[in-house]
Amino acid sequence: MRRSVAARGAAGATFDHVAREAGVSRGLLHYHFGTKERLLAEVVRRDADIRMARLDRALAEAHSPDEVIEVLVHSLEDLVAKDPGFVALMFELFTSGRRNPEIAAEFAALHHATRGRLAELLAARQAEGVVRLADEPEAVAAVLLSLADGLALRLLGEPEHDHRPALRAATAAARALLGNGTSLHPE
Repeated sequence: MRRSVAARGAAGATFDHVAREAGVSRGLLHYHFGTKERLLAEVVRRDADIRMARLDRALAEAHSPDEVIEVLVHSLEDLVAKDPGFVALMFELFTSGRRNPEIAAEFAALHHATRGRLAELLAARQAEGVVRLADEPEAVAAVLLSLADGLALRLLGEPEHDHRPALRAATAAARALLGNGTSLHPE
């Protein structure tokens, strides 16, 4: 499914194409996934689960805000360098969800789970004294994920552009969210 979406887009990635490329019957795909949309969502969910497990392990070894930021930046750079298809698939899933309520629901559930898991990891790092979050863990996780999504799109969309200044600015923003413990909004 990943290769088919990368080559044809979500609309052009049919069960026939996927079955042929996977060497299985179309009926088998229907039996296990029901719809193309469910298969697409499962592919993204599986990839996201694998990425979150890697992030879990890496963050467990981080002992300062700078080390947490290093893990997050490395995760983004690794994603863009080694698996740009995943980024494309995520944006394809978002675009398809604008026209398909089933995909929209799957996409929202995936975002909810990812944001929630990152929030748990950040809360644990805060409880251990590694970081002092500038806001609630889920809010910080949402902003960090938004930074990563936007940067991934920019990095892939303009590969010849020098993105170092943007990465420095994003790192400074992450440092403010993870390191100083002061609220970014007055109460």
